[in-house]
Amino acid sequence: MQTPMTQAKPKRSRYTSTMTGIAAAIAIVVLITGLLEARVALTAGVAPKNPLTVSIVQYQQQDSYSRPVAYLGLVTAGRKATLGFEIPGQIATLALREGDPVQQGQVLASLDSSALDSRRRATAAELDQARTELELAQLKANRQQELSVTGAVSKEAFDDTRLRARALTSQVEAVAARLASLDIELEKSRLLAPYDGVIADRFVYQGAVVSPGTPVLRLVELTNQEAQIGVPVAMAAQLVVGQSYSLQLRDQTIEAPLLTVRPDVDPVTRTTAAVFALPAGVNALDGEPITLEHQESVAMRGGWLPMAALLEGQRGTWNVLRIEADGELYRTVRESVEVLDIQGDRVYVLGTLPAGARVVADGVHRITPGTLVTVAEHN
Repeated sequence: MQTPMTQAKPKRSRYTSTMTGIAAAIAIVVLITGLLEARVALTAGVAPKNPLTVSIVQYQQQDSYSRPVAYLGLVTAGRKATLGFEIPGQIATLALREGDPVQQGQVLASLDSSALDSRRRATAAELDQARTELELAQLKANRQQELSVTGAVSKEAFDDTRLRARALTSQVEAVAARLASLDIELEKSRLLAPYDGVIADRFVYQGAVVSPGTPVLRLVELTNQEAQIGVPVAMAAQLVVGQSYSLQLRDQTIEAPLLTVRPDVDPVTRTTAAVFALPAGVNALDGEPITLEHQESVAMRGGWLPMAALLEGQRGTWNVLRIEADGELYRTVRESVEVLDIQGDRVYVLGTLPAGARVVADGVHRITPGTLVTVAEHN
């Protein structure tokens, strides 16, 4: 049998639990109410966003455009030659090396001429003897001519003396010719510079035995340089002989007149060579690359836009954002374009853009099609 004390304890416990639940529910309601009021207050404090201001550019269509083109060529010396001796012999002197400057008429190399010198001395002595005999025969012929008038000398003896003098004259001429030939050989034993230039190559060294025509040195002229540039045949037809064109040598721009255009086509490159005269004072090396810079007209319809106006589309396509009036504001519209050429920070495009359309010039990554914007003209 339960006492009154044990029956009162469960009643007080249930009462306490009920009051605790009611208090927790009231606290939750108060908390949610406070959060909602705070959210409303924050939302009411935020001002509506202003439309973005964008720069625009007008799309102008045209039937063609100009693009810069560059054609590669080489600097060539006005004159360059591989030098060698015309006679055989052993090289006695050859002190020059690659890069050494030389002047016209300077001795570049020489052959051992000891044998030629000996032959020349012998021939010179033979010539002196022949001239002495000729002089004696002429004196004798003159005396016999006077004596033949009086009959002191027979006509036959006079004819012998006269004809001997004539034979000696021919002998003197022959020996003199041999001496002159030896002088020519001695002159050819020295290799002279045919013009001012620089030694480009040396093929043999001192002591080598060379035959006629054996390459010894290669000489390149530094003045009167030319540029030979391969250009397409269609381009060559537009070039004017005598007119100056811009050539690019390293970081230097050179104005050079066109000398001629070769009448043949290279079978490998399918181009013809345009020859330009480089101005004096240009520091260019033989064989150095040089380019012809020219403006080429391309017949293709399209128009120019800033590169920043492009928005990458799907599968390699490009889009731009055209704007159209929407009340006091403007709304962006997506248009597809094809990039035909790129020059610096602008692109030549053709697509669904109508002529005269106004296009967002930059900042397209911040804008989506259908966005309301205000505009500022693009400079």
